[in-house]
Amino acid sequence: MTAALASARHRPALVTIAVVLIYVGGVSSTALGTLILLSRYQVESADVLPVSLLGAAVILFGLLTIAVASGVARGRRLARLLLTIYIAVQFALHIVTIVSTEAWDASAVAEMIADTFILIAVWAPPGSRYFRRIPADQDAGAATA
Repeated sequence: MTAALASARHRPALVTIAVVLIYVGGVSSTALGTLILLSRYQVESADVLPVSLLGAAVILFGLLTIAVASGVARGRRLARLLLTIYIAVQFALHIVTIVSTEAWDASAVAEMIADTFILIAVWAPPGSRYFRRIPADQDAGAATA
């Protein structure tokens, strides 16, 4: 195994922290979405459907974020792209949550800050090098070594 291959597959600490935050953020988004969904019983009847849809969307994208976390941990480029898309959608959902509800502002802002750190960690140069493509012959050699 060459030194370049060994350093290419070594996961940086920043990416490891980001993966942990992805799991924690996905679980907390799912919990926040459940609480938003349950808060539909406390709003006016005209707002029940939008609050229900918002809660369901936050739950869905929290679960999708959890689903791509293992791919990010293994350095998969598609997982990083999907994570970025899911976090962008979650960012928009959190803004809608802040604007439309009063009870979930602090947790939505905290999740937005964590999501921003995750994106910086996986797209900044130390983390980005971990997601670079490895030629198939070097990857097969690493699997047998």
